[in-house]
Order: sequence, then structure tokens, then C-alpha cells
Amino acid sequence: MSSIQAARIEPGRTDAAIVQAPSEWKALCKRADLVANSGVVAWLEGRQVALFYLPATEDGEQVFAIENRDPKSGANVIGRGLVGQVQGDLVVASPLYKQHFRLEDGSCVEYPEQSLQVWPARITGDVVEVGLV
Repeated sequence: MSSIQAARIEPGRTDAAIVQAPSEWKALCKRADLVANSGVVAWLEGRQVALFYLPATEDGEQVFAIENRDPKSGANVIGRGLVGQVQGDLVVASPLYKQHFRLEDGSCVEYPEQSLQVWPARITGDVVEVGLV
């Protein structure tokens, strides 16, 4: 089983608050639906969530759940962004304006006033789950 606890940033906030233990875990897709080192998009309670699966990081296998809506353009494109590292942090680059969002907490490297919501995510057996708080 693989799991990650992430920080959650509400849109418009620049300070990360560590997420408490999720009140429930919601199954979003199967492990086979994920693409290694890339994003896929799923629907979570009326919102698009980009899931990024990184099978071989320094911390082992990880999955991240981050808001799919780019705050600068308003387009749902984050799941199509490129995954990489900036200043030692795992990030996704927005495909439109190329700003980088940290996968762990959703904060933007270049524009601190921009952020994306994140959710705790884990892989349990063959199921990808996102934590609801």
C-alpha cells in the first residue's frame, strides 16, 4: 500500500495548513487507470482532480491529487501538465502559462498568490483513493 498525506491550500490562500486525517477515503479509479510520471483527471464531488502517479521517487511510489483548474487561465488543464522538480520540490507545470505548482501543497513557485487545492491520496491494493476532510 502506498500513501501520502498532503497539505491543503484553499484558493486565494498562501499559507499551507496540514490536513488532518481524512474523515473518509473515496475511491476514484483503479491503479491501471494511472499513467506513470503523468496526470489523469477524475471527478470528485463536482470538481475535476488531477491525479499524478510517480512510481519511483526518493520516497518510493507516490500519488498526488491536485485541483485541475489553472487559476491564471481558468481552464481545466493541470492534469495535462509536465511533472518535474523545481528547487527540490516535485511540481507540475501548467500547460498554458507554464507556472509551477508544488504537488505536495498546491502552492505556486513563481506566483505565491496562486495556489491549487490538494487532497491526501493513496493507492490501496488496486484502488486509488482520495481523502475527504
